[in-house]
Amino acid sequence: MKVKVSFFDKTLLKNYLFILSSLSVVLSFVLIAVDIPNKHRFAIGIVLFILLFITYFIMWIRANLADNVNLSINNSVVNIKIGNIFEENELKVIPFNEYFDTCVDNVIISDKTLNGMYIKNVVADLNNLDSLIDNDYKLNEKIININEHRMMGKNKQYNLGSIYQHEDYLLTAFAKFDENNRAYLHMNDYINFLINFWNEIDIVYGGRTVAIPLLGSGITRFKGYSMVTEQELLELLIWTFKVSRIKFTHPSCVSIIIHESKKDKINFYRLRSVENGL
Repeated sequence: MKVKVSFFDKTLLKNYLFILSSLSVVLSFVLIAVDIPNKHRFAIGIVLFILLFITYFIMWIRANLADNVNLSINNSVVNIKIGNIFEENELKVIPFNEYFDTCVDNVIISDKTLNGMYIKNVVADLNNLDSLIDNDYKLNEKIININEHRMMGKNKQYNLGSIYQHEDYLLTAFAKFDENNRAYLHMNDYINFLINFWNEIDIVYGGRTVAIPLLGSGITRFKGYSMVTEQELLELLIWTFKVSRIKFTHPSCVSIIIHESKKDKINFYRLRSVENGL
């Protein structure tokens, strides 16, 4: 078991004390009604102490083994769970670069990324997809630059957070590319992306559930930051959803999909703090 929640975690202790206080009320009534002989009181006290310790230990184990959590944010359900984005129902978000490149050659796009796997395994007609993206009038309104000096890939540069819907997939302009086709973001780029992204989601989701991968946890480099953890990226994703004030009405919800390989890097128990103000 990977220890992600410390034994004396503040949230864990708070939840335990709530249970303890409720139990104390019940025991008070029991002790009023039942007269316990003096010779048995010490033994009963020891048993109660052991039971209470076991209860806390079980709560701690469950907190560390948690692999999903449902949060209520802005009267919307946000479900964070382990899974495969391609196996989700309804709308699925796939991050592209700011040019909506589709060339999977392990130079522009790696075949190990969600972007590469989507193009290789899901898209039936790549030329048609390129044409649809290139000629979409709404997406063309999001063009911020034509990079005439780019030697490989496309040259239309889109605003981060722009979304193109292709069937039940939402393709989003996520990462910037440098002159060597390396994906990167500054932290303010990431936050601005998320704010624009949620606004675009609000326009296109149409009462359907939206499944989102943990954006930024792949090969994207965060300039100016030597280490950005998966937990921090996830909490930023949730926080920006919270401040966006988007509402997903039942039965639709937001599902944030964590890949199995990232499971031990996410403290699901800590995410409960989001409901009380991240």
